[in-house]
Amino acid sequence: MAGTIRLEVVTPEKIVVSEEAQIVMAPGVLGEFGVLIGHTPFLTGLKTGVVRFNDPQGHEHIIFVSGGFAEVLPGQVTILAESAERRRDIDIERARAALERSQKRLAEMRSKDEIDFTRAQAALQRAILRLKIAESRPQR
Repeated sequence: MAGTIRLEVVTPEKIVVSEEAQIVMAPGVLGEFGVLIGHTPFLTGLKTGVVRFNDPQGHEHIIFVSGGFAEVLPGQVTILAESAERRRDIDIERARAALERSQKRLAEMRSKDEIDFTRAQAALQRAILRLKIAESRPQR
């Protein structure tokens, strides 16, 4: 089916993306999903991961998202994310510093307080993924 869909990626602070796309791929809580124009409507939670989309010219764009929800309609995908950054907006030095902080925090944890440990692990995974995204392929 030819055509484009509207992609909106929004955080509590800002609109990260508001563009037309040929296809959108996102990290659903039950697995990655892809959306083309005319898709059946659904709503799903998102896990921390990568949203990929191809613009009308076929160029791939990458966005880091940290949790949230996605609403899919036949002509639009709306992502409400806790946080989101385009690959080109990720500060590599800041991402490295966050990785080092989270590794240090996990190493220093004396008590295995489940909540703190889970939070520290989540911070580590976010830092690893942001750095991986920022250091991959040419920036768009």
